[in-house]
Amino acid sequence: MHELSLAQALIGEIERIKAKEKAAEVLSVTVRLGALSGVDRASFEFVFPLAVEGTSLEGLNLVIRETPALIGCEDCGKETQPELAFFRCAACGSARVKITGGREFLIESMEVQGDDEEPDGDRVRPETEERQDV
Repeated sequence: MHELSLAQALIGEIERIKAKEKAAEVLSVTVRLGALSGVDRASFEFVFPLAVEGTSLEGLNLVIRETPALIGCEDCGKETQPELAFFRCAACGSARVKITGGREFLIESMEVQGDDEEPDGDRVRPETEERQDV
């Protein structure tokens, strides 16, 4: 089950960001999960609490936001959602397409709390120049 190793990698990345932001606690993390990422959501949701148990992130609220598969048509230039069995452009019917979205498995945002903050927390978004793919 590769979801366990993905959960462990995600935990490592969250801890790295937590240290960089000098956060006392991470309250929640929102993860973007693409339809073509190869990650089974149910399995990931099952193993994540097990992987986080005993770490400084125990009790962390995991939010998963699913994103659809997207393809970019090389003929008409449109970006569309394909029927997963047929990768054709929904705008013009061309088969000359490339996948432009849906493979992601990345941290979208984290809610953290510093030592001197109220329990509401702050949102932390990983830098856009440095992709946070796990």
